[in-house]
Amino acid sequence: MPKLLLVGCGKMGGAMLEGWLARGVSASDVVVAEPVEALRPKKVKCVASSSEVNDKPEIVVLAVKPQSMDMVLPDLKRFAEAGSVFLSIAAGKTLKYFGQHLGAGAKVVRSMPNTPAAVRQGITVATASKGVSAGEKKACTDLLEAVGQALWVDDEALLDPVTALSGSGPAYVFLLVEAMAAAGAKLGLAPDMAMQLARATVAGSGELLKQSSEAASQLRINVTSPGGTTAEALKVLMATDGIQPVFDKALAAASRRSKELAG
Repeated sequence: MPKLLLVGCGKMGGAMLEGWLARGVSASDVVVAEPVEALRPKKVKCVASSSEVNDKPEIVVLAVKPQSMDMVLPDLKRFAEAGSVFLSIAAGKTLKYFGQHLGAGAKVVRSMPNTPAAVRQGITVATASKGVSAGEKKACTDLLEAVGQALWVDDEALLDPVTALSGSGPAYVFLLVEAMAAAGAKLGLAPDMAMQLARATVAGSGELLKQSSEAASQLRINVTSPGGTTAEALKVLMATDGIQPVFDKALAAASRRSKELAG
Protein backbone atom coordinates (compact mmCIF):
# COMPACT_ATOMS: atom_id res chain seq x y z
CA MET A 1 0.00 0.00 0.00
CA PRO A 2 1.14 3.57 -0.58
CA LYS A 3 2.33 6.05 2.02
CA LEU A 4 -0.79 7.77 3.32
CA LEU A 5 -1.61 11.10 4.93
CA LEU A 6 -5.07 11.12 6.51
CA VAL A 7 -6.27 14.67 7.09
CA GLY A 8 -9.06 14.55 9.65
CA CYS A 9 -9.84 11.58 11.88
CA GLY A 10 -13.46 11.98 12.88
CA LYS A 11 -16.04 9.21 12.52
CA MET A 12 -15.52 8.57 8.81
CA GLY A 13 -11.77 9.13 8.80
CA GLY A 14 -11.38 6.95 11.86
CA ALA A 15 -13.48 4.19 10.31
CA MET A 16 -11.36 4.28 7.17
CA LEU A 17 -8.15 4.11 9.19
CA GLU A 18 -9.39 1.08 11.14
CA GLY A 19 -10.34 -0.59 7.86
CA TRP A 20 -6.92 0.06 6.35
CA LEU A 21 -5.10 -1.38 9.34
CA ALA A 22 -7.39 -4.42 9.39
CA ARG A 23 -6.56 -5.05 5.71
CA GLY A 24 -2.85 -5.07 6.40
CA VAL A 25 -1.73 -1.47 5.87
CA SER A 26 1.31 -0.92 8.04
CA ALA A 27 0.84 1.67 10.77
CA SER A 28 4.25 3.04 9.83
CA ASP A 29 2.90 3.95 6.39
CA VAL A 30 0.18 6.24 7.78
CA VAL A 31 0.32 9.73 9.26
CA VAL A 32 -2.81 11.36 10.66
CA ALA A 33 -3.19 15.15 10.77
CA GLU A 34 -5.87 15.90 13.35
CA PRO A 35 -6.04 19.13 15.43
CA VAL A 36 -8.34 17.63 18.10
CA GLU A 37 -6.15 15.63 20.45
CA ALA A 38 -8.99 13.38 21.61
CA LEU A 39 -9.52 12.18 18.04
CA ARG A 40 -5.91 11.23 17.39
CA PRO A 41 -5.54 7.42 17.21
CA LYS A 42 -2.82 5.73 19.23
CA LYS A 43 -1.88 3.17 16.58
CA VAL A 44 -0.23 5.53 14.07
CA LYS A 45 1.87 8.66 14.01
CA CYS A 46 -0.28 11.76 14.55
CA VAL A 47 0.36 15.47 14.14
CA ALA A 48 -1.82 18.47 14.85
CA SER A 49 -1.38 19.90 11.36
CA SER A 50 -0.20 18.75 7.95
CA SER A 51 2.41 21.51 8.14
CA GLU A 52 4.35 19.14 10.42
CA VAL A 53 4.60 16.55 7.65
CA ASN A 54 7.72 16.85 5.51
CA ASP A 55 7.80 13.62 3.49
CA LYS A 56 5.53 13.52 0.43
CA PRO A 57 2.69 11.02 0.83
CA GLU A 58 1.59 9.05 -2.19
CA ILE A 59 -2.06 9.60 -1.29
CA VAL A 60 -3.62 12.35 0.80
CA VAL A 61 -7.05 11.36 2.12
CA LEU A 62 -9.19 14.40 2.88
CA ALA A 63 -11.64 13.47 5.63
CA VAL A 64 -12.34 16.89 7.12
CA LYS A 65 -15.75 18.54 7.11
CA PRO A 66 -16.49 20.45 3.91
CA GLN A 67 -16.57 23.77 5.76
CA SER A 68 -13.00 23.15 6.98
CA MET A 69 -11.57 22.36 3.56
CA ASP A 70 -10.54 25.93 2.73
CA MET A 71 -8.32 25.96 5.83
CA VAL A 72 -6.44 22.72 5.18
CA LEU A 73 -5.76 22.92 1.45
CA PRO A 74 -3.22 25.79 1.31
CA ASP A 75 -0.54 23.76 3.10
CA LEU A 76 -1.36 20.62 1.12
CA LYS A 77 -0.84 22.31 -2.23
CA ARG A 78 2.88 21.52 -1.98
CA PHE A 79 2.07 17.80 -2.08
CA ALA A 80 -0.19 18.29 -5.11
CA GLU A 81 2.67 20.01 -6.90
CA ALA A 82 4.92 17.08 -5.99
CA GLY A 83 2.50 14.57 -7.52
CA SER A 84 0.50 13.23 -4.57
CA VAL A 85 -2.98 11.91 -5.30
CA PHE A 86 -5.81 13.46 -3.29
CA LEU A 87 -8.78 11.30 -2.25
CA SER A 88 -11.64 13.40 -0.89
CA ILE A 89 -14.69 12.13 0.97
CA ALA A 90 -16.08 15.65 1.53
CA ALA A 91 -19.61 16.19 0.24
CA GLY A 92 -20.13 19.05 -2.19
CA LYS A 93 -16.47 19.74 -2.97
CA THR A 94 -16.04 19.32 -6.71
CA LEU A 95 -13.03 18.51 -8.87
CA LYS A 96 -13.16 22.11 -10.08
CA TYR A 97 -12.99 23.32 -6.49
CA PHE A 98 -9.89 21.23 -5.78
CA GLY A 99 -8.30 22.37 -9.02
CA GLN A 100 -8.75 25.98 -7.93
CA HIS A 101 -7.12 25.34 -4.54
CA LEU A 102 -4.48 22.73 -5.37
CA GLY A 103 -3.62 23.69 -8.93
CA ALA A 104 -5.09 22.77 -12.30
CA GLY A 105 -2.81 19.76 -12.61
CA ALA A 106 -3.66 18.28 -9.21
CA LYS A 107 -4.58 14.59 -9.23
CA VAL A 108 -7.87 14.36 -7.35
CA VAL A 109 -10.40 11.62 -6.67
CA ARG A 110 -13.74 12.85 -5.39
CA SER A 111 -15.83 10.25 -3.58
CA MET A 112 -19.18 9.98 -1.83
CA PRO A 113 -19.27 7.34 0.92
CA ASN A 114 -22.12 6.70 3.33
CA THR A 115 -22.31 6.20 7.08
CA PRO A 116 -22.44 2.37 7.14
CA ALA A 117 -18.72 2.71 6.40
CA ALA A 118 -18.45 3.06 10.18
CA VAL A 119 -19.17 -0.69 10.41
CA ARG A 120 -17.38 -1.50 7.13
CA GLN A 121 -20.66 -1.98 5.31
CA GLY A 122 -20.65 1.24 3.31
CA ILE A 123 -20.73 1.91 -0.38
CA THR A 124 -18.77 4.68 -2.07
CA VAL A 125 -18.94 6.12 -5.56
CA ALA A 126 -15.88 7.93 -6.89
CA THR A 127 -14.82 9.97 -9.89
CA ALA A 128 -11.34 11.12 -10.86
CA SER A 129 -9.71 14.11 -12.48
CA LYS A 130 -7.93 13.58 -15.80
CA GLY A 131 -4.44 13.18 -14.39
CA VAL A 132 -5.21 10.18 -12.17
CA SER A 133 -3.74 6.99 -13.62
CA ALA A 134 -5.35 3.55 -13.62
CA GLY A 135 -2.91 2.41 -10.97
CA GLU A 136 -3.71 5.38 -8.77
CA LYS A 137 -7.43 4.72 -9.16
CA LYS A 138 -6.80 1.11 -8.12
CA ALA A 139 -4.96 2.29 -5.00
CA CYS A 140 -7.87 4.57 -4.11
CA THR A 141 -10.31 1.71 -4.73
CA ASP A 142 -8.37 -0.44 -2.26
CA LEU A 143 -8.59 2.31 0.37
CA LEU A 144 -12.32 2.82 -0.14
CA GLU A 145 -13.07 -0.92 -0.13
CA ALA A 146 -11.61 -1.14 3.35
CA VAL A 147 -14.97 0.17 4.57
CA GLY A 148 -17.32 -1.43 2.02
CA GLN A 149 -17.95 -1.47 -1.71
CA ALA A 150 -16.58 1.06 -4.21
CA LEU A 151 -17.90 2.05 -7.63
CA TRP A 152 -16.63 4.54 -10.22
CA VAL A 153 -18.36 6.95 -12.60
CA ASP A 154 -16.80 9.02 -15.35
CA ASP A 155 -19.40 11.80 -15.17
CA GLU A 156 -18.95 13.85 -12.00
CA ALA A 157 -22.52 15.15 -12.30
CA LEU A 158 -23.74 11.67 -11.35
CA LEU A 159 -22.46 12.23 -7.82
CA ASP A 160 -25.53 14.40 -7.18
CA PRO A 161 -28.01 11.52 -7.61
CA VAL A 162 -25.50 9.21 -5.90
CA THR A 163 -25.56 11.56 -2.92
CA ALA A 164 -29.36 11.52 -3.00
CA LEU A 165 -29.57 7.72 -3.14
CA SER A 166 -26.73 6.21 -1.14
CA GLY A 167 -25.14 9.20 0.59
CA SER A 168 -28.40 10.30 2.21
CA GLY A 169 -29.98 6.86 1.96
CA PRO A 170 -29.20 5.59 5.47
CA ALA A 171 -31.42 8.34 6.86
CA TYR A 172 -34.31 7.06 4.76
CA VAL A 173 -33.83 3.55 6.16
CA PHE A 174 -33.72 4.86 9.72
CA LEU A 175 -36.90 6.84 9.05
CA LEU A 176 -38.50 3.63 7.74
CA VAL A 177 -37.69 1.96 11.07
CA GLU A 178 -39.24 4.89 12.93
CA ALA A 179 -42.36 4.78 10.76
CA MET A 180 -42.79 1.01 11.09
CA ALA A 181 -42.39 1.18 14.87
CA ALA A 182 -44.84 4.08 15.15
CA ALA A 183 -47.42 2.20 13.06
CA GLY A 184 -46.98 -0.90 15.21
CA ALA A 185 -47.48 1.13 18.39
CA LYS A 186 -50.71 2.57 16.98
CA LEU A 187 -51.96 -1.01 16.57
CA GLY A 188 -51.41 -1.70 20.27
CA LEU A 189 -47.81 -2.89 20.57
CA ALA A 190 -45.69 -1.44 23.36
CA PRO A 191 -43.47 1.27 21.78
CA ASP A 192 -40.24 -0.42 22.92
CA MET A 193 -41.33 -3.76 21.49
CA ALA A 194 -42.49 -2.13 18.24
CA MET A 195 -39.10 -0.47 17.84
CA GLN A 196 -37.24 -3.70 18.59
CA LEU A 197 -39.31 -5.52 15.99
CA ALA A 198 -38.79 -2.78 13.38
CA ARG A 199 -35.02 -2.55 13.95
CA ALA A 200 -34.50 -6.31 13.81
CA THR A 201 -36.72 -6.66 10.74
CA VAL A 202 -34.87 -4.00 8.74
CA ALA A 203 -31.42 -5.13 9.87
CA GLY A 204 -32.19 -8.79 9.15
CA SER A 205 -33.75 -8.00 5.78
CA GLY A 206 -30.66 -5.99 4.86
CA GLU A 207 -28.40 -8.92 5.70
CA LEU A 208 -30.63 -11.28 3.70
CA LEU A 209 -30.48 -8.88 0.76
CA LYS A 210 -26.70 -8.75 1.06
CA GLN A 211 -26.24 -12.50 1.14
CA SER A 212 -28.84 -13.45 -1.46
CA SER A 213 -28.16 -13.59 -5.18
CA GLU A 214 -31.83 -12.90 -5.91
CA ALA A 215 -33.09 -9.49 -6.96
CA ALA A 216 -34.80 -7.32 -4.37
CA SER A 217 -38.05 -7.66 -6.31
CA GLN A 218 -37.82 -11.48 -6.10
CA LEU A 219 -37.10 -11.38 -2.37
CA ARG A 220 -40.21 -9.25 -1.98
CA ILE A 221 -42.24 -11.77 -3.97
CA ASN A 222 -40.86 -14.61 -1.83
CA VAL A 223 -42.34 -12.98 1.29
CA THR A 224 -45.69 -12.21 -0.34
CA SER A 225 -48.26 -14.99 -0.20
CA PRO A 226 -51.21 -14.39 -2.56
CA GLY A 227 -54.13 -12.99 -0.61
CA GLY A 228 -52.08 -12.79 2.59
CA THR A 229 -51.19 -10.02 5.00
CA THR A 230 -48.08 -8.87 3.12
CA ALA A 231 -50.00 -8.62 -0.13
CA GLU A 232 -52.61 -6.48 1.56
CA ALA A 233 -49.97 -4.07 2.87
CA LEU A 234 -48.22 -3.92 -0.51
CA LYS A 235 -51.47 -2.87 -2.16
CA VAL A 236 -51.10 0.35 -0.18
CA LEU A 237 -47.34 0.77 -0.50
CA MET A 238 -47.27 0.00 -4.23
CA ALA A 239 -50.34 2.02 -5.21
CA THR A 240 -49.94 4.90 -7.67
CA ASP A 241 -49.94 7.27 -4.68
CA GLY A 242 -47.83 4.92 -2.55
CA ILE A 243 -44.15 4.87 -1.70
CA GLN A 244 -42.57 5.19 -5.19
CA PRO A 245 -43.74 8.74 -5.99
CA VAL A 246 -42.68 9.81 -2.50
CA PHE A 247 -39.17 8.45 -3.07
CA ASP A 248 -39.07 10.01 -6.55
CA LYS A 249 -39.78 13.42 -5.03
CA ALA A 250 -37.43 12.91 -2.08
CA LEU A 251 -34.42 11.85 -4.14
CA ALA A 252 -35.02 14.58 -6.69
CA ALA A 253 -35.01 17.14 -3.87
CA ALA A 254 -31.81 15.72 -2.37
CA SER A 255 -30.07 15.60 -5.76
CA ARG A 256 -31.10 19.18 -6.47
CA ARG A 257 -29.74 20.29 -3.10
CA SER A 258 -26.48 18.45 -3.70
CA LYS A 259 -26.03 20.35 -6.94
CA GLU A 260 -26.79 23.66 -5.19
CA LEU A 261 -24.26 22.98 -2.43
CA ALA A 262 -21.60 22.14 -5.01
CA GLY A 263 -22.15 25.55 -6.59
